[in-house]
Amino acid sequence: MAWTRALLAALAVCVLLLTGSAGCGTNGADEQQKQRNEASPSPVGEVVGETDEEGHRYREVDEEDAPDVGIEVQPAADDRWSVRLTLKDFRLSPAGAKPEAVAGRGIARLFVDGHPVARLRTTEYRLSARHVPQGTHHVTARLYADDGTVWAVDGEPVESTADITASGPSGASRSSPHSGPEPTGTANGALSPPDLVLRTEERASPDRGGKAS
Repeated sequence: MAWTRALLAALAVCVLLLTGSAGCGTNGADEQQKQRNEASPSPVGEVVGETDEEGHRYREVDEEDAPDVGIEVQPAADDRWSVRLTLKDFRLSPAGAKPEAVAGRGIARLFVDGHPVARLRTTEYRLSARHVPQGTHHVTARLYADDGTVWAVDGEPVESTADITASGPSGASRSSPHSGPEPTGTANGALSPPDLVLRTEERASPDRGGKAS
């Protein structure tokens, strides 16, 4: 009958479409959307020629899109220093993250007087006293993308630095003059372990307004 032949013809057309790129129904559109979702993300910022002390290249981003970091360093009761980061528009990636640059993601690296001492995936860290001999030292937190590039703005890395001072073995437990908040006391009321003296001081990155609170 005529309607049977028409139905068979329609079914044949649908079969042909299913074997092609469009498909019947929404299958073709779903496949195209899946491919778009799995596409590689757009590049983030611009990798430039400047590098850090270890040769990691800077990844320049606009200031309005850049992350920010603040650092606070306080003496701890266990003869170490307590480091705490304050992050803005930035999340620390877990171990095993893909080695690719994602906006607002990555790790922080900790430096003492320009020497790397730790890779941070949390905002709190205990710095060993062996990294802080007698004298004044600069403790810096710098932000990196997961591919190892340095987040930067106008040729300067995104970082923040705090100054701390450790006295000699005979040094008194006292705080040196500082421009930051009063140091947090320990459980026994001391400001620092017997051989440590704290001086918190803001030392911002040039043109970045970095802070040490």
